[in-house]
Amino acid sequence: MDEGNGKKKTRAVRHVFTVVDRSGKSFWVRIGAAFENYDGSETVLLDALPLNGKMQIRSPIAKEGAPKAKVGAAAAAVGDASDDDGD
Repeated sequence: MDEGNGKKKTRAVRHVFTVVDRSGKSFWVRIGAAFENYDGSETVLLDALPLNGKMQIRSPIAKEGAPKAKVGAAAAAVGDASDDDGD
């Protein structure tokens, strides 16, 4: 767990979303977080299950002018919903 210099190695965190279609629009609903383990495997923690059975696991991308996503407990908080830009 230590890098040899007494500091803990930080793990990459990604957000888990499901895409919900409502009235012809797609909404990305954050339902959990995914973490890379020290051995290269992954752990996915879900706060909700996707009804359609599909999940998207994405790295957090800061929007221009917005602060970068924090790693840790704050990043694992769930409940965001945002519009999909159609891709």
